[in-house]
Amino acid sequence: MLDHRLNTEYEELRRTVAEFAQDVVAPKIGEYYEQGEFPYEIVREMGRMGLFGLPFPEEYGGMGGDYFALCLVLEELARVDSSVAITLEAAVSLGAMPIYRFGTEEQKREWLPRLTSGELLGAFGLTEPEGGSDAGATRTTARYDEATDEWVINGTKCFITNSGTDITGLVTVTALTEPLARSSEEGEFSSPRREISSIIVPTGTPGFQVSKKYSKVGWNASDTRELSFTDCRVPAANLLGERGRGYAQFLRILDEGRIAIAALATGLAQGCVDQSVLYAGTRRAFGRPIGANQAIQFKLADMEMRAHTSRLAWRDAASRLLHSEPFKKEAAIAKLYSSEAAVDNAREATQIHGGYGFMNEFPVARFWRDCKILEIGEGTSEVQRMLIARELGVS
Repeated sequence: MLDHRLNTEYEELRRTVAEFAQDVVAPKIGEYYEQGEFPYEIVREMGRMGLFGLPFPEEYGGMGGDYFALCLVLEELARVDSSVAITLEAAVSLGAMPIYRFGTEEQKREWLPRLTSGELLGAFGLTEPEGGSDAGATRTTARYDEATDEWVINGTKCFITNSGTDITGLVTVTALTEPLARSSEEGEFSSPRREISSIIVPTGTPGFQVSKKYSKVGWNASDTRELSFTDCRVPAANLLGERGRGYAQFLRILDEGRIAIAALATGLAQGCVDQSVLYAGTRRAFGRPIGANQAIQFKLADMEMRAHTSRLAWRDAASRLLHSEPFKKEAAIAKLYSSEAAVDNAREATQIHGGYGFMNEFPVARFWRDCKILEIGEGTSEVQRMLIARELGVS
């Protein structure tokens, strides 16, 4: 018999983070959000709680937990605010995890203790201005200079989370490390040969430029920027993993990251339920609480159904990951369903709140602004459907 209930350790973690989100994040995040400021104070507290080290071994400064624990935390944080949740998700899944999964022992010893403590944040430089969903169309190049034993990087990355904070320590960049094309037997150029590798670029490296913050619709208390590299030189030892395996590496990272984003989306969807139930019980119209109206009750029931189903989906995918079972399809399903559930719930929550749902002082207004990106980041909904179809063998 399957048992989806959390064990004592997971439940204690969930409850602790839920209390932190309500007591520390909720009272402060609105001001950070409206001013577009990064919440350093909250992030420092998350570091002291060990949240950045949850899925990493203690030998690297981690908490000895797992990816399921991380996702539990992300759901509870996003139930209150997504800017804080995405800061943690990107720092762990995209910043530290590539180094843990693919780095040398020396790289792990150098970077992970500071990343797992929250002292530093890491970022993942994948997306490019002309790439979007076609992540394999990387144009950023890294030329090996044999004379100096360095990589020379040139190119641009966009929409990179955690890349420009005062505590950002590194960006792992995907770049072409081979020529773009080779000649065919007929003497014409065939399909490009694209050898993509991953390289660690510490912040402050000459030639590494961080642009100003984007003006975003949502996630306004998180850090997102464009990066440029102009003859940026890093030691050859900064190559992350095997040369030419960068594409395979980021596919693995994105598969895992989709589970984390699904958990985050579930939290937003559940937060919409929480706020709407509270509002429906206190807001009166025509002499009674609006929650007494069946139309509102049906909306709330559908919202709860979506949040509940999203939770089951991400937990199933995370369980498969922890048991070293194939999880690509389940991760795509969880990410697809939960992101669309978050958008649906945010729309309905705004409608339930009426005019107040359009006021930024109410959390649902923030949820409405934050939800849409969940259908885009870590692979669009269209990409998820392609992945699911491919796993079904119909592509």
